Amino acid sequence: MDSSSRQIPRGIKSIVKLTLSCIVVGLPLAATSLSGQTQVMSTKQPCVSTEKALSAKGFRSLMEAVAEGWNRGNAQLAASCFDENAVFSAPPSPPHLGRKELFEWFGGLKGRELPMHMKWHHLLFDPAQQIGVGEFTFRYRIQTHGLVIVKISNSLIVNWREYEIESPLPWDRFIGDNRF
Repeated sequence: MDSSSRQIPRGIKSIVKLTLSCIVVGLPLAATSLSGQTQVMSTKQPCVSTEKALSAKGFRSLMEAVAEGWNRGNAQLAASCFDENAVFSAPPSPPHLGRKELFEWFGGLKGRELPMHMKWHHLLFDPAQQIGVGEFTFRYRIQTHGLVIVKISNSLIVNWREYEIESPLPWDRFIGDNRF
């Protein structure tokens, strides 16, 4: 099969898209998490967007990068989407403060004990206010469905506030007849 007829796998397309929209810095370092997932780590933030104010497309790429980091057990990728002084909260629990704390909470160098899984159902963004919303399903030990609202500054997440409810139901059954 010649290279023009090959399909690029979805995960690779995401990596290529992320790489094209970022400037890669730092030296990569391979690590394997406790769950067996291979991570590429760096002592520096792995990518910095060239956009100061995000577009709706840039917001989608940023949120997909967070999910990809969690889904691959790559705490560095997920944490790199957050500002150095970010606030991550799920009221009424106490917040996680700053990229370094988030990196550790997302699994750090060792990774989490079990894999995480995040799926976005809807992502909406107001470019004028640099505020976005995502509706999601997240699984780690339990499954939850929820909503997150985020504030963006300099193309990074500075505030993340999520609300979620535990449910074993798949998304289509969880939302019932209220489909859109």
